Amino acid sequence: MTSPRDDASPAPSDTALRRARLAVTAAYVAQGLGYAVVVTSLPALKARQDVGDDVVTIIVLGVALTAALGSVIANAVAVRRGSRTALVLGLVVQALALPVIALPTPFPVFAAAFAVFGVGLGCVDAAAAMQGVTVQRGYGRHLLGGFFAAATAAAIAGALLVSGVALSAVGAGVALACAGIIALGAALVGGRFFAREVPIDVALPASERAKLPRAGIWAFGLVILAVFVADSAVSTWSTVYLQDDLAALAWVAPLGYAAYQAVVLVTRLATDRLVPRLGRGRLVAVAASVSAVGCTIIALLPFPVAAIVGFALAGVSAGVLIPVTFGAAGELSTAHADQVIARVNLFNYAGAILGAVVLGVLADGPGLGPAFLLPAVALAAILFAVPRFRRAPALSVARAGSRDPRTR
Repeated sequence: MTSPRDDASPAPSDTALRRARLAVTAAYVAQGLGYAVVVTSLPALKARQDVGDDVVTIIVLGVALTAALGSVIANAVAVRRGSRTALVLGLVVQALALPVIALPTPFPVFAAAFAVFGVGLGCVDAAAAMQGVTVQRGYGRHLLGGFFAAATAAAIAGALLVSGVALSAVGAGVALACAGIIALGAALVGGRFFAREVPIDVALPASERAKLPRAGIWAFGLVILAVFVADSAVSTWSTVYLQDDLAALAWVAPLGYAAYQAVVLVTRLATDRLVPRLGRGRLVAVAASVSAVGCTIIALLPFPVAAIVGFALAGVSAGVLIPVTFGAAGELSTAHADQVIARVNLFNYAGAILGAVVLGVLADGPGLGPAFLLPAVALAAILFAVPRFRRAPALSVARAGSRDPRTR
């Protein structure tokens, strides 16, 4: 989809949009790389702190809970100061927490640094989506798939970074410090180039600020919850299932997660082009159905090859549905886009906890394989929300007619 102004000489506003797009991409890169470095460094950090798996589980759960708090903080800051300030804040918080995690500190300081990192994580999750929707609206075409693809590619790079420094005695610390520097760099760039908005407190009278599209928030929020149930299930249990339950060789077991992430990346790169061609509703229906089938294959066919294929198909949901859902949520109410996105983002963490914890509980009963029927059912339930996506306002082709009235 092209804008009528694409062939014209760039105006200052076009230059500002391009810079904002690059700055938001940098924020997504910092987010994806930082989170990947943290989770892939957990074995080394666990050994350094001399703690067990149960303690690591509690820390990971704590990060999810403080991330939800970070999303709430992002909403409060965005309402008063704009999403630009909220995103810079989240990146700075991460930049401060990551070096502390990297250092050999007493356990209480280590755990507190993880909690602070979670706050920054949630703040960036919400505020980056707010900024992404603002820039997307300014361009008048879909861009969120590309932003999320940048985060996925950076996550792969982060895992490779940890792998590359693993032989060093201070490898995890080096990787975490690098991630902190990148987060700080993204904050400095973003502080200058992120899209500027007039805060809701300034743009709207008090009587209008609380008028949110609550039905739409719940509908899109439950879609995000379902996607993250599947994402967390695959991320947490795919390697365990292949190695422990299906007796796959040690080098085969990680291929399930690798196949999942590869499909997530490819589909995110394609999403921005598929939305205008297929429409949001049809694309959501296809993605949810394909991923539900993938999880069903994992549950019903206990063979390594079948499971890897199933994990790959499950990646379509995270690849397509996350950017499409946040994009649709941001269009529910232009004036309240930041507030809507922050609330929808909260469902992210509920889904992540359910996918990791509930599947772990079911693993002690029917087993991990059948437990993947839970994300299959959750993804299939998204089909009930398809009419919401069909009714979501489409982006205007003309840039001038699609700008957020609060953007300056």
